Amino acid sequence: MRLVIARCSVDYAGRLTAHLPSAPRLILVKADGSVSIHADDRAYKPLNWMSPPCTLKEGAGEEEGVWTVVNKAGEKLIITMEEILHDSSHELGVDPGLIKDGVEAHLQELLADRIETLGEGYTLIRREYMTAIGPVDILCRDAQGGTVAVEIKRRGEIDGVEQLTRYLELLNRDPHLAPVRGVFAAQEIKPQARVLATDRGIGCQVLDYDALRGIEDDKLRLF
Repeated sequence: MRLVIARCSVDYAGRLTAHLPSAPRLILVKADGSVSIHADDRAYKPLNWMSPPCTLKEGAGEEEGVWTVVNKAGEKLIITMEEILHDSSHELGVDPGLIKDGVEAHLQELLADRIETLGEGYTLIRREYMTAIGPVDILCRDAQGGTVAVEIKRRGEIDGVEQLTRYLELLNRDPHLAPVRGVFAAQEIKPQARVLATDRGIGCQVLDYDALRGIEDDKLRLF
């Protein structure tokens, strides 16, 4: 991972345009190719970012100090450096992945046993399908034989969609699995996460924990 603290301005050109005026910011360049720009007042959420796969070109000559990040859709993130205050690189190695709490682990186990919850004709390939950046919760096939990667959360938020996006990028490089589509499954899915998932072609599935456990709701239901 490369960490750069710099006074810079940022311009995004794609489906819309956005501009960040000059200010000191933290720029993260990760090993997966992603680039994100951070301020000091937004917790984990970046001001702007480019998800992988993308390429970073650092300008030379008259373009020195201009970084251009381009993704596969041709969208550009242009970072104009005015002053670099810090620039360092660190090898973090392979992350062991997030250890799920008991509910998430149990949801994964229950959904694997009742994979037809995702749709008629679904079949399980395996749980905890390992990739270079961590395990996919469930890998399965739909009724048409297509590969589906499922990411399970107790509460579905944007970071979970980003995590599934990274898995899909890797899985779709495997000719034995591609094309692979994604399903984001959770007991509750935040509206922002649903919008991002839909924009990236990822399906959303709300999981009923009690129903998966075979516990009937004692409330009246309308059918």
